[in-house]
This record gives sequence, structure tokens and C-alpha cells, in this order.
Amino acid sequence: MGLAAILAGRLGGEDRRIFVPGATTDGHYQIEMACTACHTASFASRDDLQAACEGCHADALDAARDSHPKSKFTDPRNADRTALLDARYCVTCHAEHEPAATHSMGLTVPEDFCVLCHAGISDERPTHDGFEFTTCASAGCHNFHDNTALYEDFLLKHAEAPAVVPGGAIPERNFASIARYVETYPIDAYPLAALTAADADAPASAQLSPASAPPRGAGASAAAGFDAALLEWEASAHAANGVNCTACHAGAGAWSARPGYEACGACHAEEAAGFRQGRHGMRGNAAALGVELPPMPVAEARLPMKAEPRDDAVDCGSCHPAHEFDTAFAAVDACLGCHDDEHSLAYPSSPHAEPGSDARAGRVTCATCHMPRVEKSYEWGAYVHVLVQHNQSDGLRPAEKMIRSVCIECHGLGFSIDALADAELTRRNFDAPPGAHVPSIDLAVERRGSAARTTLNHARQGANE
Repeated sequence: MGLAAILAGRLGGEDRRIFVPGATTDGHYQIEMACTACHTASFASRDDLQAACEGCHADALDAARDSHPKSKFTDPRNADRTALLDARYCVTCHAEHEPAATHSMGLTVPEDFCVLCHAGISDERPTHDGFEFTTCASAGCHNFHDNTALYEDFLLKHAEAPAVVPGGAIPERNFASIARYVETYPIDAYPLAALTAADADAPASAQLSPASAPPRGAGASAAAGFDAALLEWEASAHAANGVNCTACHAGAGAWSARPGYEACGACHAEEAAGFRQGRHGMRGNAAALGVELPPMPVAEARLPMKAEPRDDAVDCGSCHPAHEFDTAFAAVDACLGCHDDEHSLAYPSSPHAEPGSDARAGRVTCATCHMPRVEKSYEWGAYVHVLVQHNQSDGLRPAEKMIRSVCIECHGLGFSIDALADAELTRRNFDAPPGAHVPSIDLAVERRGSAARTTLNHARQGANE
């Protein structure tokens, strides 16, 4: 009998936490009841566990410019290094259920593990002489899986950038103008034609009540008797672009009073996919892991959360209330409605929150940094879709991944690296210049200067011979 059957038989689908041998990492605790997602056999081998890891994380690893790919450790020429650190397997460095040994990023090997392969780095790069091996990953100088923000050429390219980039701004969202070219958007069903409350196709069984309040929003109908929800919908981007009631409430056939993110994903496939990859919605992938899990309630979060929403489930509607879909609310107020940690609470008084801190949006919001706008091209690059990355974990694991996608839109690279390295400044939500300094750019400039001098000396020697 397999492990899944044993657990199902003993627990009847109920709470399985009695079997958890130790606390799971911050990245996995939401799905720790999906035991068989990782433990695909009663006594899973390392190969079984590796297949489970890649089942969830393969796409992210493929997207990263990994400087330590698996092929490096399967190369026979590196057999001696593999004997020291067998990086062919995720569990070599990321063992679950070992809270006492778990560091940042779920790392369960000593933080100086780089020395196992790079003991002679000071000979190869004199600029690194005297550095401790526990500092390799400081502010992302060297991230094992992805160094995209800190490649040497990138450091040199941005070496002279000022702390604040003149005219820095984030791109504007453009879904309405690009929707006809988005392969996943059902343009035939929703042809981008504006609708009014009179066009609403909600069935009589929805039992909409008459409105008692005047219409809200510039586009609201002045006709009497419409339900307040209809008036909210009429003033929304959905109505302006031809998305009627049944599009969300009856997308699967039968009318649903509270549609889930499956309904949202029918039109917003990219955003829904990102949402299910992040902390907010990762349980939405639970069915693919072999178990059904409900959306996570706010109370189960490990970060400090406010008491009022503790029983609320986290889904699309948590940030985008029906039927207004106010993106300004979703970008700040929705976040602060739940999050009660010091970084979040410091936002309203931070420089980012000041009007004019962003040239287009008026201010930098929580979403500006934690749900950045990204670009995707269609029709061979002729059309660019600017959408919001709803995987809010994507830029936080590790935090320096934010540098390329967010920080350098408005700040210089050196300023960004130093700011992310200052833990106290981060806690206060960047209310002052960074008090830390990471010498990444300094080292790159020094190394490039040394290389240039060496090349020049060789040229001079050749001319004299």
C-alpha cells in the first residue's frame, strides 16, 4: 500500500500534521499537508525526491541563468567536486523538516559551503583576498542559482548610475489595448465592447436587490432600480471592455455566487498562473500535487498579520473585491489590510509612498516592488503586453532578484545593492540612504582596470620585442 493510501486511510482526509517530523520551511509550509507531493513513495529515494523538486521548480530553474547547472556536476571532470557537494540533488543543500539547521532561503548546509569548491578564489581573483566565505552571498554577490543582477559586465555597465535615476518610471499596464493579441484571451466571447447596467446578463435566480444608493463612478448609470453591485460593475474595467456577469459567475456553466480564481484565469491566464506560483495562491496548485487543499486563511501565515481578516481565505477577491476591481486599492490598501509586519506598517510614512515618488503612478506602491509589471511580446514582438507579475514571491527569493525587475527602474545599481543589504533599512521600508555597502561594483571596476592594464602591458611588450 502506498503512502498516499495509508495517509488517506488513517486520516480520512483530515489534519496530517501529526506526521510532520519537524517544521517545514517558509517556502513549503502552506502545502505541508500535501505529503505525497514530495514523498511519492513510502521510502522515497534521492532520485524520487529530486523528481518531486523539479516537478514544482523546474521552470524557475530553467528561467534562471544558473551558473551551477546540473550538467556541471554530472561532468566526470568534476567528480571530485561532486564528492564534496553533490549539487545534482536539491536535498543536498535544502533538506526539509530540519528547522534548527535551516538558514535563509531554506539552506541546510553551512553558510560557508562555497569554500568546498572555491578555496583558491583569492589566487584566481586577488580582489577577494581576505574575504570570509560566509560573505559570498551578501546582498547577492553570488547567488548559487541565479546571478543575473550581478554579472560583472552588468555591474560595470551601471557603475556610474546615480542613487535616483532621472525620469525613472514603471511601464503602464495595457491589457485592454493588447487583449485581442493575447492568445489566452477569449476575444470571441468578450469582444471589448462597453456594457452598461442594462446589459447585465445575470439570471433572475441571482436575486439582485434594488439599489438604495446613487450610482458610484463616472460611468455609472443614472437609471433607478439597479442593484449596487451592478453599478459597481458598470463603472469597472470589466464592463468597459465587454465582460458581462456570466463571464465570471457562470464561466463553468452553473451560476456561482462567489467565483474563484479559475474564473479570473479564463481571461487573465498569465496573472492566475503567477498567483498560483506565489505565497498567496500556491495552494491553488495543490490538486496537481495529489491533494485538494483549500485556499490559505490569513491566520496561517508566518508573517505577522492583522487579527480582523484572520479567517479570510486568500484568493483573487482578497485584493480585487467584487465588483469594483480597483487596482489602486489592490496595490496598497489590500496589502495593509492583512500584513502587520514592521516593513509593511512603515510604508505609509516612507519616501516611496510620497506623491510624485513615481513619475507616472504618482507614488511607489507595495505592488510596484512586490508585484512588478513585466513585459511579454506577441505577434513576433510587434505587440508588447505589460502585465502585473502576481507571483509576489518571485522577487523575494532571494530579494536581490528585485534589482533587475524593479529597483533599477528608479535607482542606480550600487544604491539598490546597498539598500537590499541593509536589513534595518529594509525593516523601516527604506526611509533613509543605505548604511551598508557591498563592494561588488568596486571589485568589478578594480578587476576590469587590472585586466586593462595587463592587456596594455602585453601590447607594449609585444611592440618592444
